[in-house]
Amino acid sequence: MLKFILSRLLQAIPVLLVVVTVTFFLVRLAPGGPFAAEKAVPPEVLRALETNYKLDLPVWQQYLSYLGDLARGDFGPSFKYPGRSVNELIAAGLPTSAELGLYALLVALVIGTLAGVMASLRPNTLQDYIPMSTAMIGICMPSFLLGPVLVLIFGIWLEWVPVSGWGDIPGDKILPAITLGSTYAAYVARLSRGGMLEVLSQDYIRTARAKGLPERVVILKHGLRGGLVPVVAFLGPAFAGLLSGSFVVETIFQIPGLGRFYVQAAFNRDYTMILGTTTFLATLIVIFNLLSDFLAAWLNPRLRYQFQKGK
Repeated sequence: MLKFILSRLLQAIPVLLVVVTVTFFLVRLAPGGPFAAEKAVPPEVLRALETNYKLDLPVWQQYLSYLGDLARGDFGPSFKYPGRSVNELIAAGLPTSAELGLYALLVALVIGTLAGVMASLRPNTLQDYIPMSTAMIGICMPSFLLGPVLVLIFGIWLEWVPVSGWGDIPGDKILPAITLGSTYAAYVARLSRGGMLEVLSQDYIRTARAKGLPERVVILKHGLRGGLVPVVAFLGPAFAGLLSGSFVVETIFQIPGLGRFYVQAAFNRDYTMILGTTTFLATLIVIFNLLSDFLAAWLNPRLRYQFQKGK
């Protein structure tokens, strides 16, 4: 197991290095700069700003300097928020984005698992076709389209829930969570259906039924543990994807999360904020993928044996 963990961590280092390198040079190649929009800035002030943020150095020196700071866990100062570091901005916006991601993940798991399990019980019938067709619609409909539709129906026409904001009122969190979690609920539904169909065809399920066990016990006790392994393997990248994909939803519903800083950084050419957020999210994806592998191994004895062998 230790060998497996170390190998996965060592594999993550070049992946993160590629992400940092590509992002670093792409933001430098983009038109404009972090101080290009400043009005009537004297040349000496502009030179002082560039010197302060090391923008007067050659690009390769800026890259090496950034890697040195990154190795110490320092994402650098923000160009557009004077006196604040990227680490502080990420720490300020992450709790809200993580809360939104957890609610969306809960929506995805509850709706997706129920739909997938129900569909697997009667394959190739209306009980299968209806939820799977709905899941396909959920996959095809992007959040920037679904969000305004939900706002129009439930926020403006019916006036059931608030249309924006993120406060202590539970209603503030309903539409953003549904908007963000719907696509992932569709994927969970398809994965849980496929996993359950495979498990329900196994010999031990037929044996359990032959013993006269109630169908509810067969499904809940014997079927779900193996049938939901694909869903568990999907949880790691799903949650990381929910965090990174929440930027559009946060913009639609005016949620003060990490996405707000990232979107503003893209418009303002805030190099360090773009780099820091991208690197941070890439690291989360690696970590959550590793955790989902461990959880899948706990549910599947065959995978657990492979992990113990270090494969």
